[in-house]
Amino acid sequence: MEKRIRVLVAKPGLDGHDRGAKVVARALRDAGFEVIYTGLRQTPEQIAEAALQEDVNVVAMSILSGAHAHIFPKVVNLLKGKGMDDVLVVGGGVIPESDIPALKAAGIAEVFTPGATTGTIIDFIKENVK
Repeated sequence: MEKRIRVLVAKPGLDGHDRGAKVVARALRDAGFEVIYTGLRQTPEQIAEAALQEDVNVVAMSILSGAHAHIFPKVVNLLKGKGMDDVLVVGGGVIPESDIPALKAAGIAEVFTPGATTGTIIDFIKENVK
């Protein structure tokens, strides 16, 4: 029996809206992934610790506040500090195209901006989980 991909869906920072994250979480679950949703207003430390405790393959973060340039790389660094170099980290939300190259250089595997389909996200995860 094949092990299911475990995905932690997180809302870092002070965002108060999580509809998009819930839509993605449901789509991932419907695609056969095991999904853990952390809820709103998670710190990078909480996200990294939850990823460790839940033994996830993927951390998927959604952000609308504009703090992505600080928070996303911090989560990547915390995961590495916990020995979780093999975890796929993706991000999404309202992120300017001009910020995406720096996020990818910081270890974010892919950034999904408004208009990305859930199918695109699912396919990316399936193709890139180690």
